[in-house]
Amino acid sequence: MGIKEVIEMINRMEAAGVIERYAIGGAVGATFYLEPVATLDVDIFVEFHTEPDSQMLSPEPIFRYLRDCGCAMEGEHVVIAGWPVQFLPAGSALVQEALTKAVEKDVEGTPARVFTAEHVAAIALETGRAKDKARVLQFIEADAIDLQRLQEILTRHGLAGAWKQFERQFLK
Repeated sequence: MGIKEVIEMINRMEAAGVIERYAIGGAVGATFYLEPVATLDVDIFVEFHTEPDSQMLSPEPIFRYLRDCGCAMEGEHVVIAGWPVQFLPAGSALVQEALTKAVEKDVEGTPARVFTAEHVAAIALETGRAKDKARVLQFIEADAIDLQRLQEILTRHGLAGAWKQFERQFLK
């Protein structure tokens, strides 16, 4: 099955009030701007609700809904339409901004919210793994990001130094 079925399920969850706002990030988010790459899972960023009578944020309403729809758990993933899906909190100011600024894309007639290319690149730079730096380089080489906008995001989130290091390492 395709990613369309995953997005349809996520959209149903949003319509049912299980999640408020979501956006696709990570490698799958990058494929909306770059050539597809092999990935193990779909990263869905959401704001988690607090459980009734609790101050704790919990993904349990998400898992309960998906179990009730016949989805299975595999480690930290929920398998939706054959795809391992990971629900991640918008846990930093950068990811929160990426969630807020997410754009709508069309997937075979189904709307999906996706991080902007600049936010995918900024988060990859913040994460700093080799594969993430390679993704930033792919964005630049494909002319898939607005470098001025990326630099504004990086400056706003204290990542200007990481950008300078990246430039020295890969662009000079």
